[in-house]
Amino acid sequence: MPRRIMPASQPPLWTILGAGALGGVLASLLQLSGQSVRVMLRDEQRARLHPQFDFTSLDGNQHVLDIPRAFPSDIAQTRRLLVVTKAGQILPALRPLVGKLPREVPIVLLHNGMGIAEQVAALFPDNPLLIAVTSHGALRSGHFTFRHTGKGESWVGPYNPAAQQHTALADDLARALGQAGWDEQITGRQWQKLAINCMINPLTALHRVTNGELTAPRFAEALEQLSVELADVMQAEGMSVSADELLRRTLAVAELTAENHSSMLQDMEAGRPTEIEAITGFLLECAERHGIAVPVSRTLYQAIKEKQAQGL
Repeated sequence: MPRRIMPASQPPLWTILGAGALGGVLASLLQLSGQSVRVMLRDEQRARLHPQFDFTSLDGNQHVLDIPRAFPSDIAQTRRLLVVTKAGQILPALRPLVGKLPREVPIVLLHNGMGIAEQVAALFPDNPLLIAVTSHGALRSGHFTFRHTGKGESWVGPYNPAAQQHTALADDLARALGQAGWDEQITGRQWQKLAINCMINPLTALHRVTNGELTAPRFAEALEQLSVELADVMQAEGMSVSADELLRRTLAVAELTAENHSSMLQDMEAGRPTEIEAITGFLLECAERHGIAVPVSRTLYQAIKEKQAQGL
């Protein structure tokens, strides 16, 4: 009797590069929505124990998930690459994939801060490049242990013309996240996220407070000054936005994520490098280019850098 030959299984739809808090939550939500997903780890992690994902959803339900692992040598079997590392880790993580990632594979960058996409486009000039932003909350509390801590908005849009053909990405993300939209002007969404991060992240990290504590009167003056500085820079960059609008958005996010520890605070507490360069550092570069004074932002930037240097 002839041996039955089964067709080769199709590679997972999503390859997630980065198994931090957000990467773990996204991988879990994608799999729970019925989409195939794998997480790409560094080669030196091959010998480590890779347990099942321990995922706690927003409703408090706990899930144990078998999510496949992959390594850079498996990159040819990639259909979509979703990069969810810290801003400072993106280029080191992607460089080993240069010349190996198929040119037709879309790369989606989902990270805090700005100024990274230009460098990624230089490394992968032929790949469709997309930018995503999200306000979902995520927490990693142990080895492959993740918790979804807050539901937010998500948007994805094209960085280069080749990305225009991948609008279906937004629909697939919406299946997992409950909402995700396609935005042709994704840079504007990035700036909105950057403004909120420039206010919430450094203040919470320096004062060791939750997001919700920023609504207390003692932070009011700093937040007002920061909103003015950010509005000045964003207007110089061609965006129509007011300081009052930025302040309202930031306070709304602080209230919605009241119990959350910002990613910068989590990094500081864990002794990891923060994303201050891609967040406030990017703002300072833009302000300097336009000749705009941003003294409060600069003070926060320097304070975070000093604490990092001291290992605090």
